[in-house]
Amino acid sequence: MRGLAVASPLPPAAAAARRWPRASFSGRETSTQCWKYDLSQDRSLGGSLRIGQSQGSLLRHHSTNLLRPAAGTISVEQDDINTYLPKGDMWSVHKFGGTCMGTPQRIQSVADIVLGDSSERKLVIVSAMSKVTDMMYNLVHKAQSRDDSYMIALEEVFEKHMAAAKDLLDGEDLASFLSQLHSDVSSLRAMLSAIYIAGHATESFSDFVVGHGELWSAQMLSYAIKKSGAPCSWMDTREVLVVKPSGPNQVDPDYLESENRLQKWFSRQPAEIIVATGFIASTAENIPTTLKRDGSDFSAAIIGSLVRARQVTIWTDVDGVFSADPRKVSEAVILSTLSYQEAWEMSYFGANVLHPRTIIPVMKDNIPIVIRNMFNISAPGTMICRQPANDNGDLDACVKSFATIDNLALVNVEGTGMAGVPGTSSAIFSVVKDVGANVIMISQASSEHSICFAVPEKEVAAVSAALHVRFREALAVGRLSKVEVINGCSILAAVGLRMASTPGVSAILFDALAKANINVRAIAQGCSEYNITVVLKQEDCVRALRAAHSRFFLSKTTLAVGIIGPGLIGGTLLNQLKDQAAVLKENMNIDLRVIGITGSSTMLLSDTGIDLTQWKELLRKEAEPADLANFVRHMSDNHVFPNKVLVDCTADTSVASHYYDWLKKGIHVITPNKKANSGPLDQYLKLRTLQRASYTHYFYEATVGAGLPIISTLRGLLETGDKILHIEGIFSGTLSYIFNNFEGTRTFSDVVAEAKEAGYTEPDPRDDLSGTDVARKVIILARESGLTLELSDIPVKSLVPEALASCSSADEFMQKLPSFDEDWAKQRSEAEAAGEVLRYVGVVDAVNQKGQVELRRYKRDHPFAQLSGSDNIIAFTTSRYKEQPLIVRGPGAGAEVTAGGVFCDILRLASSLGAPS
Repeated sequence: MRGLAVASPLPPAAAAARRWPRASFSGRETSTQCWKYDLSQDRSLGGSLRIGQSQGSLLRHHSTNLLRPAAGTISVEQDDINTYLPKGDMWSVHKFGGTCMGTPQRIQSVADIVLGDSSERKLVIVSAMSKVTDMMYNLVHKAQSRDDSYMIALEEVFEKHMAAAKDLLDGEDLASFLSQLHSDVSSLRAMLSAIYIAGHATESFSDFVVGHGELWSAQMLSYAIKKSGAPCSWMDTREVLVVKPSGPNQVDPDYLESENRLQKWFSRQPAEIIVATGFIASTAENIPTTLKRDGSDFSAAIIGSLVRARQVTIWTDVDGVFSADPRKVSEAVILSTLSYQEAWEMSYFGANVLHPRTIIPVMKDNIPIVIRNMFNISAPGTMICRQPANDNGDLDACVKSFATIDNLALVNVEGTGMAGVPGTSSAIFSVVKDVGANVIMISQASSEHSICFAVPEKEVAAVSAALHVRFREALAVGRLSKVEVINGCSILAAVGLRMASTPGVSAILFDALAKANINVRAIAQGCSEYNITVVLKQEDCVRALRAAHSRFFLSKTTLAVGIIGPGLIGGTLLNQLKDQAAVLKENMNIDLRVIGITGSSTMLLSDTGIDLTQWKELLRKEAEPADLANFVRHMSDNHVFPNKVLVDCTADTSVASHYYDWLKKGIHVITPNKKANSGPLDQYLKLRTLQRASYTHYFYEATVGAGLPIISTLRGLLETGDKILHIEGIFSGTLSYIFNNFEGTRTFSDVVAEAKEAGYTEPDPRDDLSGTDVARKVIILARESGLTLELSDIPVKSLVPEALASCSSADEFMQKLPSFDEDWAKQRSEAEAAGEVLRYVGVVDAVNQKGQVELRRYKRDHPFAQLSGSDNIIAFTTSRYKEQPLIVRGPGAGAEVTAGGVFCDILRLASSLGAPS
């Protein structure tokens, strides 16, 4: 087609634009229809225009027929059918998007993929080159806005395709393509000029302009395939695909007419490889149109259905369909299979899979769609088919994926007058329809007392106003109590075909959300049970998505850990985590990530996890000034991991005072620090009440027996209905070591010095000898047993001589301690004479509701006399274990066993969050 001649003066941009270079070579004529346009009758573009055509007489059509094929061109309807279109598994359909067609090199890669397909026949659907569709829409926008730069923008489009063709093609193929490109651009220039003058473009003209991107990319690919010697034709799908409008920005294919036209097209150009334009089509009146956004995928599905293809492959730049948005869930994985229904549900809820309408054409013929990555051919991709096989039958496998929609508002219409009144729902949603709002989700209580629904936040003001107007009288007299709007909402949808036949899916979902401290505002589930939809606060959405995904899909418990106090116990714990992390992840699906370490002066933070093989070096080189508030904020605000735990390895009272606030924030707390549980009774009761009332956990096994299961044993007895009568034990590993070794002729001061040298005592041994640490353990066990005692209620017999309590330093204390060795030797001699040993014990008398800490003597055959080293021993006398107490014995001091006890609490937390036990 030669350029159109416009009689009236051109706009400044058109007049100023340089002439397009005319092709000086002739190329092979294309077999497509020649589309000509008569603009003179379109009043919307200016009725005074006289537009002529140098190659023939003017076409005189009514404006609604402007885009009919010109007289004298090939009429598909008049052709005889000599070659019938084969259908069935010999066809494979490939669709390549704009990213895949983005450069000449990528177009050549597409050609190589097509040639590498061993199918007997191939139909290839292509989009415009990357960004070209947007550039074409921009051309129309600029022209109808009377922006002179539209001519420059058109030149950019021309040069982009000319440069691509010169890189990709050569010889006659290049000449033919450039000739057609020049002709098309000349026609576009004339049309855009007319649109510029009119200041308006009809939808048909806009569709005609925009569709050129697909025409050019299809031609370039067909020439690239031909270079290899393979027979190939290119198809302008406006000759084949017939659609009819079915709603705003939506069309439906006319399958019967499209099939007839495809048969006639194929009879003229039978080829083993056909490259077809995506996105564009025509109406029954032969007016060019488009399949709207995502139309190329739709084109591939329609054509796949028309030829009854074996498979439709959608080539993209990702390896397949993810189980969740990988930008929000870093652990999201590629799904190997999806059912049509699952893909449909995921698309509706915002997942970047396919447009729901793409699935309809292939679904009716049971044609699988495969999503593959053009840039990673080795990846098998995701197959979407009727009902994929479930190899393992796991409960977790019934949920395939999660998707979210943000920026929603929840509208709640409530009132007793709604119950049993026919037409209330109809009236509500008629109002919403009249406003033009899109309802995303609906939920109604079975009592019919309320209806709530979710709409985009930008539309909720109009919806609320319209509902208040419509139900003004009902609100005034009280039939309706309120029309409430809750802004800042998001939807989380769990999708899976097998949810319909699997009990317990909802329970697991809501349990995962509850354990992540997520509040659900509304719930919806259709009877098909393909999805469960929940509405929640938008600020909680990412955390909820990660919690649900981690629990359901991955079958893995990921726990973000913050360590407070990387000293002896904390440092040992970090080394234990380093050594065991890989084993836990491999064998138990527990993924522990330390995302923060803080001491008293510096702290180290990470969003995804600190490398524990070099945590000491990182803490020394990359740390920042310690700030406990910022450290906790880093943990709380982290949205990478849904479950977070702070581990307090200090003995600091001020750190322990924050436990309540941390638990309220939804952060779990684990500690060997005794200060919180042995502090003021009211604060302890407040802490335990909060912990019991929430899904946030507080574990403190190591506060009493280091690595020994003292707290868990006590709880097990109480929870199974046993009654505690008496608890007696050697709770201090340090004092156990001292009295186990205070025998023969050894002096007391020598044994204390030996224990200090071995690291069993605190830097100042008086902290151990005072008995306060034992008293704290006694008060913890007393409170666990149900006694309401303060620390001050426990009488403590201190082992520190009164005269040495005021020593200014530990060194001074150790220097003066030998002066009391004679007193200690006397006590030992008296015990030995009676066949007894000295032991420092703590006692909980549950019957008389009291406790005490003192030095006692025990017969040599008593279990307390049989200890060695730093062992602890605790005897529980209960209603069940009255004649012979239940005894727990083992090492009770040392960094390794204490850190091990804390580690056990971390694993206990992971188990409670869903990890295998």
